[in-house]
Amino acid sequence: MPSALAHRPFRRLTVAWTFSNFGDSALYLTVAIWAKDLTGSNAAAGLVFLMLGLPVFLAPLAGQLADRLPRRPLVAAVNVIAAAGVLALLAVDDAADMWLIYLVTFGYGWVGYVTSAAQSGLLRDLLDDDQLAGANGLLTTLDQGLRLLTPLAGAGVYALYGGGAVAVLTASMLVIAALVLLTVRVDESPPTPADEREGFRRELTAGFRHLRSTPQLADLILLLGIAVAITGFANSATFAVVETLGMPSEFFGVIASIQGGGSIVGGLTAALLISRTGERTAVGIGLAVLAAGIAAALTPWVVVVSAGAAVLGVGVVWAVVATVTLRQRLTPPRLQGRTSAATNMALNGPQVAGTATGAALIAVVDYRVLVAAMAVTILTCAIVVLARRVAAPEPVQEDETAAHTA
Repeated sequence: MPSALAHRPFRRLTVAWTFSNFGDSALYLTVAIWAKDLTGSNAAAGLVFLMLGLPVFLAPLAGQLADRLPRRPLVAAVNVIAAAGVLALLAVDDAADMWLIYLVTFGYGWVGYVTSAAQSGLLRDLLDDDQLAGANGLLTTLDQGLRLLTPLAGAGVYALYGGGAVAVLTASMLVIAALVLLTVRVDESPPTPADEREGFRRELTAGFRHLRSTPQLADLILLLGIAVAITGFANSATFAVVETLGMPSEFFGVIASIQGGGSIVGGLTAALLISRTGERTAVGIGLAVLAAGIAAALTPWVVVVSAGAAVLGVGVVWAVVATVTLRQRLTPPRLQGRTSAATNMALNGPQVAGTATGAALIAVVDYRVLVAAMAVTILTCAIVVLARRVAAPEPVQEDETAAHTA
């Protein structure tokens, strides 16, 4: 078990995070189904996912907020506000109310970046450096486990009682998470004093500048961004893979579940890998494993493709957990929120473009070309990460007053 669980505040933070993620997972898929039922349009349902993705471009504002306010009460307050926003879905009756679904979905997506940025700082304040990998791995494991189970729960509640009931369920989970968060005891690192702050634009971009100026992070985020961007091709190619296998389109859900199972394994083993190899090497290994999992889709055998999906899940989590842990460790507490938000934008933004590109190419290019391009590109990124040695920076001295409350 991760040593971070020895800290009572972290255990409570984990409980709160579990409740909020349960609500998230129950809501996301259900809202798309709701949109399809109201309008009969696949495009309308697809716009729900677009509304969830677009807030990534406002992530720097979320990071700025997380670095300027006390993070624990901020996350609690944001959960309550998000609960109130979700309850607005109770006013949805027919297709004319789709604008409300899109508005709530967009706002909910942005709230996720606020809580993610604030959580990065909370973990940095709560835990020692050698506990971060285990903590991140545990949270990732819980996240992937919930993604396997709670969408089914949300869909079941929707089928029995309608979209309003799912909204109430999600809002309840968020309020419980907020109440649990208020019991977490942590001495937070103080924000930058007002008289020491720079102009708004420089403050807003401080996370990007920190990533660029930290040798161990600059090229790593760039290479991981390239790898994540090209995985956007998979959103279109996967359906072609399923068709070639002679399976019905529902088999896509089976592959997603298998990948989720692999992600759970990745979360449980990420800390061990990082402790033995270091974060940077773990990222390279994770990318290489991811490339192998994608390459399995070039074969015509269901068993191999399914095994590749599990391998892919392991590789993704290894790379992400190692990157997040390294970023937290090399970032001063005062910059945790903005650097977390900058990382999210640097990785998720290009993936949106990769998804759009893949959707355009799949109509004119054989899916095997897209799969091969993904595998080769990601493997190349892995080789560069593993081959390039970057000298470790001087330990961060700023704000090293973070207290670790037992």
